[in-house]
Amino acid sequence: MTRLFALAGVVYQSAAAIILIFLLGRVLSPLAYATFSLTLAASQLLSVLMFEWLQLAGVRFLAAAVRDDAERLRSSLFAAALASALALLVIGGLVVSFVPPIAASVGYVGLALAVAQGATDLHFMVVRVSHRLGAAAFLLILRATLMVGGATAAAWFHGTADAALLGMLGAQLASLIAGQWLHPYALRKVARSDLLRDWSGFAHYGMLAAGASVLHLSVPVSMRFVVVSGLGANAPAVTAGFSMAIDLLQRPFAVLVAAIHTVNYPEVVHQYERGSAADARSAVAHLLDFIICATLVMLGGLIGFLPDAGQLFVPASILPGFLQTSAAAACFYFMHCHLQSTLAIAPHLTKSAVRLVVVALCQLLLVLAVAVPTQAITGIPTFVLTGAILATAIVIVLAAGPMIRFGATPRWSLVAASVAGAAIIGAFSAVPSTSAIWLGAKIVAATAIVALLAWRGRFLEAPGTSRADV
Repeated sequence: MTRLFALAGVVYQSAAAIILIFLLGRVLSPLAYATFSLTLAASQLLSVLMFEWLQLAGVRFLAAAVRDDAERLRSSLFAAALASALALLVIGGLVVSFVPPIAASVGYVGLALAVAQGATDLHFMVVRVSHRLGAAAFLLILRATLMVGGATAAAWFHGTADAALLGMLGAQLASLIAGQWLHPYALRKVARSDLLRDWSGFAHYGMLAAGASVLHLSVPVSMRFVVVSGLGANAPAVTAGFSMAIDLLQRPFAVLVAAIHTVNYPEVVHQYERGSAADARSAVAHLLDFIICATLVMLGGLIGFLPDAGQLFVPASILPGFLQTSAAAACFYFMHCHLQSTLAIAPHLTKSAVRLVVVALCQLLLVLAVAVPTQAITGIPTFVLTGAILATAIVIVLAAGPMIRFGATPRWSLVAASVAGAAIIGAFSAVPSTSAIWLGAKIVAATAIVALLAWRGRFLEAPGTSRADV
């Protein structure tokens, strides 16, 4: 039941992110929404840059640590987080005024939001690896609720991008305070030699792995800059439609994959460190089943229902641009999440962080090599996204070696069933929802397909107990 609650929290977070994007798209003007979107993307990039290395190191080191070591590692982790936050505030405060596409006032809010998000994510991660999956899921649900309410209310009253960002900042801080109040952690003093040794271990693995995450996150951010700088104020409706599509389609995949890792990855690390090679392969294969099938079904659902959602929620002024780019954005993020998360499982377990950086850098360079000339020649965001899909697919093929050598394979019959289910759900986009009855019928049919695949997959069972063929 705890795993089911955690996954229900994932669905809630994805729905909350989608609702927030639609609400802000209606409340803010097209230009203000484009500014909000760009600032939020840059803020998330900074958060990953300064705190992702600690999150990755924390999960990798704390998941298999015994009690005394866990207390020391946790204290060292938060000390490193404080140093990272101070460095980000000092350095970021000096350079934020030199970012041309973002006003200085908005940039400072985005900087504060990056610090708050990093600190909150780190605290929630520690709750999870302390074998409190249910508590971590509750805190994530609480934060999603506060984010929707805070950002929407602030944007409604002031109608500006910085107001919406301030609402999100308040939600992050309130979530951090609630998490510390519900599940406080007493940090102990760590000897200087132990602290430096822990930081060295965190940095050796975490910084390189986080560097790969920063490069991966830079790919959609770079495409935003390419498209926004190419279109700019000359086509605000097209720019806002593209920005909404790329916002809307990033969050569901990111949240889904992160939550699946939250539910399963600590056990995978434990099996790799403490169990046999066969146990480790079984745990990784179980994780692959979950990620591949869940993202396939999500891709089909997004393609199938985005036209209906757009007609209902997207403002008419930016609806054409949104509909033109939404399917391509969904396919890009599907490929992107598997390159960033699925193929990286084996390198993360073996701590081959240099390989992660090389793969991420190759994706960034290849996508930019395609996106920049495509935007310059065509000026059409859909073509830019299509080129990014092809470039990412090439990198996936070239980077699949470690996972193949690891020997963990998903249940191919289940993957094939998920492909068929996703295709059926995606085909619903061709069926117009002429009435609420038709829309309800499509939702019921999609729900039945998802329930059947979930039942056959038995994803919520412990690793090693659900590997029978379907």
